[in-house]
Amino acid sequence: MMEKENTFIGKDDLIHCSVCKEPKQAWLPENDLLGVRLRYRQCACERDANAIEKAEQEEKERRVQIAKNRRNCFDEATMKNKTFANTEEMTPAICKAKKYVDNWDEMKQQSKGLLFWGPLGTGKTYVAACIANALLERNVTVKMTNFNTIVDTMFRAENKTEYMNELSRCSLLIIDELGLERSSEYALGIIFDVIDHRYRSGKPLITTTNLPLKEIKGESNINKRRIYDRILERCTPILVDGENKREKTAEKNMKYLKTIFEDKETQTTHDPHNA
Repeated sequence: MMEKENTFIGKDDLIHCSVCKEPKQAWLPENDLLGVRLRYRQCACERDANAIEKAEQEEKERRVQIAKNRRNCFDEATMKNKTFANTEEMTPAICKAKKYVDNWDEMKQQSKGLLFWGPLGTGKTYVAACIANALLERNVTVKMTNFNTIVDTMFRAENKTEYMNELSRCSLLIIDELGLERSSEYALGIIFDVIDHRYRSGKPLITTTNLPLKEIKGESNINKRRIYDRILERCTPILVDGENKREKTAEKNMKYLKTIFEDKETQTTHDPHNA
């Protein structure tokens, strides 16, 4: 219902909006089956208000979908906090990861993936998780897991084909810890099937590994070699080196606890009740 205080009658004898001055009425065509009569129309104010409401609803639905995608993405809840925004240092690997996200549409179209390699504890998983979280914010479906989890899940899965399809459906698959998976023929067979399935899907893959790139390229075991060949064909190697971040974090924790313990000891020593 139109509020009279927000409208006025124009020179065309139609009701107009007092704010945007547009008519809130219009004539139906003369050949309309209902005959010549007035109909209601939205003015600019109402169209803008509806557009804002629609945008807000779409954003709410987008956030709900992103939250769902994030729950489905990570096996570990802590991965949700590994973001570019929380990065303490803009390393070369982080910069390249950001460029990968910035050029995601092209990366997806060209089936381009990444292989983060380097020493233990240098932040390869962190960089990969940063990519996952950035793309999740763009409503891209991502799955991040590791090779041992895949083997364990496939072993227990009643419907192995469905699990394989689940890994292939996501726009980006990130598999952590290449080379740490069990080397049994059964395990390597599962890993090959997953990598090959992803390879044939034409969708990007990101992997991380502690193995030296030279060792990956020179692998002589045929079962591993056919896995590595597919990864190297689609995934550009990026070195992630520097100090061991786990050791640095452990050192910071020790210093923090040492401070806490020393404060407690000091308080106890000076407490008159302990005299």
